[in-house]
Amino acid sequence: MAETAVQNPLERTPEQEEADFVKDSLHLLGMEILPLQMPGLKRARLVKNNQLETMVELFKDEDAGSGQILTEELPGFFPEGGPAFNADLRLLKKFDLVPSFDVYSIRIALREMNIAVENQEALKLSDSKRAELTERMKAFTHPLIMHIYGADAETDVGDVSDILGMFKDPDPKVALQKLRLMADSLNVELMDIPKFLEDYGDIFLSLAYFRAILDKTVPIIDEFLEWLKDLRGTFVVKQDRAQEAMLKKIDTDLTDITTSITGRFESFDRKTNDFWTDISAERFHEVRELITAHHTTVGGVLCGLTLKMELWKRKFKNPTVGGPQQRLEFTRGEVLPGLDWIKELEKRGAAT
Repeated sequence: MAETAVQNPLERTPEQEEADFVKDSLHLLGMEILPLQMPGLKRARLVKNNQLETMVELFKDEDAGSGQILTEELPGFFPEGGPAFNADLRLLKKFDLVPSFDVYSIRIALREMNIAVENQEALKLSDSKRAELTERMKAFTHPLIMHIYGADAETDVGDVSDILGMFKDPDPKVALQKLRLMADSLNVELMDIPKFLEDYGDIFLSLAYFRAILDKTVPIIDEFLEWLKDLRGTFVVKQDRAQEAMLKKIDTDLTDITTSITGRFESFDRKTNDFWTDISAERFHEVRELITAHHTTVGGVLCGLTLKMELWKRKFKNPTVGGPQQRLEFTRGEVLPGLDWIKELEKRGAAT
């Protein structure tokens, strides 16, 4: 009798890996999490393309590529129509204006649309992404532990969800005493500790998530600007003032956007450092409201920048690839479209 293969619980299937990739991305949204009525639509997903348009991806295949259409083009693929389809179409069109599909921006969008989602796990970063951000999260967990236990506390807590584990003790009275110490230190009720820690972990995880993306993207932008500088020095560009003006504008806009959003994160750092000098639930709520107010614009700006810079890296893996005309066409066709929108979004966010 043949033995049945048992899957290692630590092994990930390609489907699970893809699901995690979608959850952790800025530009993808699995439509199965939305309360859609048409089964065919639930199998699709929303995608931000390089021009920052929201597209419906009906299929994706290694050989056939990605089948993307605009939301308003959906009726041509569902000619039967009907009330259910029309309701789904109205819902999907609302996402045309959502700047980013990261889980934090989507939570805000769903709340503003008054849409309830049954699968709340779909609105959280994957376990693998949380593990990836563990080191960054220590910058947020350590001050909280120090505040409660003092500078001599020894802990290797990396995730805020692990903090409750510190209060597990064979003696229930000792465990309760530790929890009361935390509640008193934070000026909250004992029963509110789990909710406080959940909120604390989630808001600083969002900050770590966006900061990691920014730190990865800024060096690529710097590389691109050097590439752009070389292009501006070519004979083809020097002989065409319109092209030269376009490239100069792109250089200026990318520099301004990068400087502005980096400054926003520096402001977040200052606010959180001020909070850690006197940690309390009330002050945390102020910090949470500040960071949450920037989620949508930060997500949108980073989504636009990463899409453009990642496409550039794929097209020009080697800096010497492509002649001036090919580089110009790419810059004009892929980098310029939507750049004004990113700049305006960042200006709006910086003014918040």
